Amino acid sequence: GCFAFWMWLRLDRSPWWATAGIISLVIFAVILTRSEAAFAGRTYAAYGGVYIVSSLLWLWAVEGVSPDRWDVAGAGMCLVGAAIILWAPRPLIQ
Repeated sequence: GCFAFWMWLRLDRSPWWATAGIISLVIFAVILTRSEAAFAGRTYAAYGGVYIVSSLLWLWAVEGVSPDRWDVAGAGMCLVGAAIILWAPRPLIQ
């Protein structure tokens, strides 16, 4: 979604790119609202790790720039953090 706005505003692409960006961001927001309210913060935090990895994959696949070892190390740390946030043992909330 955000890259669609980049295409429109920075690369002078069609305004239809902005429309596609809006649609994708709305879909994303709706999907995230499906998590339980008690866990919404954790859902957003875990998404952050996935977003970072996806951004580096985009950098590599679309922009043709290979992530360096620091990119990979940082993304790995983010995924480990997201996994801890998601799957750490916790008491059930009632």
